[in-house]
Order: sequence, then C-alpha cells, then structure tokens
Amino acid sequence: MRKWLLLLILSMLLNAEEGLKKVVFDLTTGDQKEFEQKVLIGIVKNKDYYQSNMQELDVAVVIHGNAYKFFIKDVSTSPYKNDSVLISTHELFEKRLRSSVDNYKVKFYMCQAGMNHHKIAKENLYDFVTLVPTATIGLIDKQSEGYVYVPIQ
Repeated sequence: MRKWLLLLILSMLLNAEEGLKKVVFDLTTGDQKEFEQKVLIGIVKNKDYYQSNMQELDVAVVIHGNAYKFFIKDVSTSPYKNDSVLISTHELFEKRLRSSVDNYKVKFYMCQAGMNHHKIAKENLYDFVTLVPTATIGLIDKQSEGYVYVPIQ
C-alpha cells in the first residue's frame, strides 16, 4: 500500500511540472515599439495562451543594454531625461508593467553592473525590479532553473 501511495504522489508531482512552462526574456532593446509589442503585449498573450490550455507560464525578464530606461521611476533625474518619446509614454508603460507583475506574476531582473555604469540610482527603479550582479549571471541562473531563453533585441 505504501508503495502505491508513494507512486501516486510521485506521479502527481511529475504531472504538475508538465503543466508549467518557463521562459526568460533577454531584454536589451531600447526601441519603444519593440518593447511594447514583445514585453507589454507579448508576455500577456503568451500567459493567456498557456492559461487557456490549462498550463502555467512562469516569466522572467533580464534587463540590460538599452532597456534600462523602461524601468526608471523618475525619468527627469535619469540619463534619459531628454528622451521625449519615453517621457510621453512613461506613465502608461509604468501602469502596464505593474499590471504584468500584479496580474501575471512576471519577474523583472536588472543587471546591476550596467545600471551602475549608466549612473542609474537604485532608488530610481521601480520596486518590482530585482537586481542581479550582471545580466549574464541572471540569464545563466534562470536557464539553470529550466527557463527557455528568448532574446528581445
């Protein structure tokens, strides 16, 4: 009886993992249209697709390259203070990013080395951004945890 119970529990655990998909997006683009299409819209569509198929999609995003600007609280005190296109969409993008965290459980990780290089203060980042030492370390860690790598350049 104990063997059967153990096999049943093991089978349930294995089947539960089959319904979980994991993806890590390597976000480097500074292009607003690309960011909106692939992050703000694309992630939601991907999450909805898997949910409608009774599966779960765990999404992580590693931020570096030209993408830092989308995660700044106060653009006027950042290296992107003269980016008029960013300033015009900043408030809307913040709401959509927060929605992706609150409603879709997306996790955002930022390369601290690049952030320091660009002189972006940690206090000027959204509170849902987690720092990783480098983007490479963040990507290696996520891929080691079974996440599929997808670049957004």
